[in-house]
Amino acid sequence: MNKALYAIITLPLLFLFALPVASQEKAERNWQDETIYSIMIDRFNNGDNSNDFEVDTRNPLAYHGGDFEGVIMQLDYIKDMGFTTILLSPIFDNNESGYHGYAVNDFYMPDEHFGSMESFKTLVNEAHERDMKVVIDFVVNYVGSDHVWTKDPGKKDWFLQTEEMTHQNQLAFPWLEGLHELNLANPEVQEYLVDAATWWVKETGIDGYRLESVNQVPGDFWSDFSRAVKEVNSDIYLLGEVAPEDSSSIMDHEKSGINGFSDYTFNQPLRAAFAQPDQPMTELISAITEKEQLYKDPSLVVKFLDNHHTSRFTTDAANLNEHPGARWKMALTYLYTTPGIPMVFYGSEIALSGGEAPDNFQQMNFMTDKELVDYITQLGEIRGELPSLSRGSFELLHEKDGLAVYKREYEGEISVIAINNTSGTQSVDISAQNLKEDMELRGMLNGDLVRSNEGNYKIVLDREEAEVYVLSERTGINVAYLIAMVVVVLLFIVFITLLKRRARNGSN
Repeated sequence: MNKALYAIITLPLLFLFALPVASQEKAERNWQDETIYSIMIDRFNNGDNSNDFEVDTRNPLAYHGGDFEGVIMQLDYIKDMGFTTILLSPIFDNNESGYHGYAVNDFYMPDEHFGSMESFKTLVNEAHERDMKVVIDFVVNYVGSDHVWTKDPGKKDWFLQTEEMTHQNQLAFPWLEGLHELNLANPEVQEYLVDAATWWVKETGIDGYRLESVNQVPGDFWSDFSRAVKEVNSDIYLLGEVAPEDSSSIMDHEKSGINGFSDYTFNQPLRAAFAQPDQPMTELISAITEKEQLYKDPSLVVKFLDNHHTSRFTTDAANLNEHPGARWKMALTYLYTTPGIPMVFYGSEIALSGGEAPDNFQQMNFMTDKELVDYITQLGEIRGELPSLSRGSFELLHEKDGLAVYKREYEGEISVIAINNTSGTQSVDISAQNLKEDMELRGMLNGDLVRSNEGNYKIVLDREEAEVYVLSERTGINVAYLIAMVVVVLLFIVFITLLKRRARNGSN
C-alpha cells in the first residue's frame, strides 16, 4: 500500500519536472567574455602582517600593507561580483618606496612586502580553482635606482640618457621620478626581459600580462616577447597600454602579437557622458564604429572608467555635485553592455574617490555600503548569461540627450539595452522592424516587461535608470504545467482520502 501511494505522488512530480525548459548551451569562455577586476596590491587588503616592512598607512607614498594573502582572502568576494579575471599591479621586487611596483630591483623575485613566491603561486592556484584568470603588470620600461645594473659601468648602454626619458616628461607620474629608463633597442636588454617573462609563465601559470607604454618600445621587441610567451601558453593574453595621442600605432602593435589595448582614446568621452545627467552620448556611440577601424578585434579592447593612470570617476561626479552612486550605475551599465572587455578598478564598487596619483590609490574598505556591489553583481551575472553582450554585433536604435537604446545580437540571441541618463522619466518607441513582431522584451535588471503593440515596443524608464532586455517569445498560459498541477492536486486528494479510509478501517 505504501509503495503504491508513493508511486502515485512521485510519478506526476517527475512528469512536472521533466517538462522542457528554455536553456542555451554556453559556449567556451574566451578572452572577450572576461570581466576584469584591477587591483593595486599594496592598497587592497592586508592578509599577512609578517611582511609589513616600513608600512605607514598615513603616508600616501609609503607601503600600506596589502599583499598576496590579502588578495587570496578576497577572491570569493571578487568572484561573487561576477569578475572572471584579476589584474594585479607589478609584483616584482622594488625599491623601498616602490609600493606601485614600477621601481623594479629584481625581475625574478616578488616584492617582499607582498609575500613569497610560494604565496604568489598559491594566489594563482586559488584563482584557477575558482575558474578565474590572473594577469600581472609587466613593467619593461624602467628599473629602480637601487638595481644592480645602475651600478655596473658595463651596462651603461642598457639605459637611455636622461634627456631621452620621453615617457616620464610626457606623463609625469610621481612614481617615475628617479627611475632609470631601459634602452629596449639593446638586444641584451630585450633578451633578458623576454627570458624573465617566459620564466614567470612557466613557473607560476599566470594567464597574461599588461604591458606599459608599448608605443615607447621597438616593435621587434614585442614580436619576440609575444612569440616567446605564447610558445609557453598559446592562450596567454597581452594587454597593451598606448597613450591616446599615439593610437595610430595600435595596428602595428597588433601585428606584433599584442591581443588587446586599454581604451584610453575613448575614456574621456565615456567619463564626460556619465559624470552628470542630460549629456549627449553621440560621441561615445560613434566611438564604437571608430573602434572597428582602429582595432583588429574591438571585442578584445579593455574599457574602463578609471585605472592607475587616472583620477577616480567618483571625483569627477563629486566635482559636479552629483551623487556618485547613480553616476556609477549608468556608466557601469554602458561599460558592461557595449563591445569590449569591461575592467573595474578596485574600490569602484564602493565609489572610492581620489584625484591624481597617489590620491587615486586610497585604501580599500570592505565594510561600506553594498548597493553598488549588488549592482555590479547583477551586471556580472547578466553579462555571463548573455553571449550577445560580449560577442554580439552593435546597432544603435535611439539616442538623444542622455537617453540611449541599442541592440546586441549573437547567434539568434537579441538583447536590448536602454539607459536613461537624464533628470526625468523618458519613453521611446522602438519599431518592431528593428527587432521582431509579436515578441516581448524581458528586463533582467529591474524585471520590466515590454510587449510589442501595433508594431512598436514602448520602453519607459525613470530618471537615472537602465534596463537590459532579452527579446523572447510572448509568455502565455502553460497548458502542460497547469495540467500537471491539477493532476498533482487530484492525486493528493486521493492520497488523503485513502489515508483516512485506512485509518478508519484500522480503528474498526
